[in-house]
Amino acid sequence: MNREEQFVITISRQFGTGGHEIGAELARRLGVKLLDKQIINEVAKRMSVVEEAMEKIEARNPLWRDDFTDFYRNYMTHAEYNGLEHDRTSHDLFEAQADAIRSIVAEESCVLVGRCGFHIFAEHPNALKIFVHSSEDCRKRRIAEKYGLNLSDAAAMVVDNDYSRELYTKTFTGKDWTDARNYDISIDVRKFGVNGAVDFLMKCIE
Repeated sequence: MNREEQFVITISRQFGTGGHEIGAELARRLGVKLLDKQIINEVAKRMSVVEEAMEKIEARNPLWRDDFTDFYRNYMTHAEYNGLEHDRTSHDLFEAQADAIRSIVAEESCVLVGRCGFHIFAEHPNALKIFVHSSEDCRKRRIAEKYGLNLSDAAAMVVDNDYSRELYTKTFTGKDWTDARNYDISIDVRKFGVNGAVDFLMKCIE
């Protein structure tokens, strides 16, 4: 990645690794915008492409939100992915959001957390794609401390959120979320901690 030119850094992360914090600190040190769920959703709301997609969805299926929820509930129940587009509405929204993300990155350098950024910018000439992971034990302890939970409840949160992210990635990209071939750097935060991970990544970038 060339810092002298406009760039994008994407961060995909297992739940409980502090990936969002790593992204935020990385953006701060680099002096660029952090793109997370809140910012992306706000920008997407103002984009005509999203408004058009929403209008088409509502006209075709007024109950699309229920269908979208049912799609995930059915997947979680049957634990299988057949490659079929169960509901085009969710894919329309994903593509509209991806367009919103691309529009932001086209204007300035950014750090993007989540949202299948590794896929959206797979062919970007100046992108650095990062995957943050750690052991389940390390992550459940971090979540238990962060939210004041017992280890059993924290472990359930880790499993559920990891599964949802894996499903989201498979559904909208057809790729395996944890496949190292999707990324330029894969880092185990158990060996670094959040600040140590950012230090390491900054050295890689520099």
